[in-house]
Amino acid sequence: MSQQHPYPPVQPMQVAPQPSNGIGTTGFILGLVGLIISLIPLFGVIAWPLVILGIIFSAIGLVRIKNGKADNKGLTIAGLVAAVVGLGICITWTVVAAMAVNNVRAELDRVAKVEYEVTGTATDVEVTYGEVLKPQEEKVAKLPWTKQTENKGVLKGGSLVVTIGAKGGSATCKITVDGKVVSTKTSDGAFKVLSCTGV
Repeated sequence: MSQQHPYPPVQPMQVAPQPSNGIGTTGFILGLVGLIISLIPLFGVIAWPLVILGIIFSAIGLVRIKNGKADNKGLTIAGLVAAVVGLGICITWTVVAAMAVNNVRAELDRVAKVEYEVTGTATDVEVTYGEVLKPQEEKVAKLPWTKQTENKGVLKGGSLVVTIGAKGGSATCKITVDGKVVSTKTSDGAFKVLSCTGV
């Protein structure tokens, strides 16, 4: 004879799975850190991978929220917004840097019209002029003296060095770049040296 149990067997309780918010939280942290770093000039370059990973992790986090596997929607959206803003700032820095490099390159390649001029009462003057790495020398018996050239590079105006001879007298050096006087100096006396730099 079988014995009957007065109560039905107890069914185990179904426990709802805990939400897993790690991916969305990671997206928020990456996006926020990337945004902060992107605001710093020069360091903004290293923010690229952070904001891109922030976007990826936040997007995956939103998919997990939609599927009911996570519940940190606000934090995940904040991370996505921070990462997108950080990415925009990184792109802006890149464009600005590229424009600056192009401007510098164009300026270095530009040819400037340069005029070197020495005036004064000195005689037997020695003049060294031209581009810094390719100077030229002339001995001048009587002033005024002028020379026109075309230069390019960082120091378009080059340099002008005047050495007054043993007979003394005064001398003034002047460098003009594209019609604008960029340097002028005056000195007098035997063996005095004066220098103009065409910055």
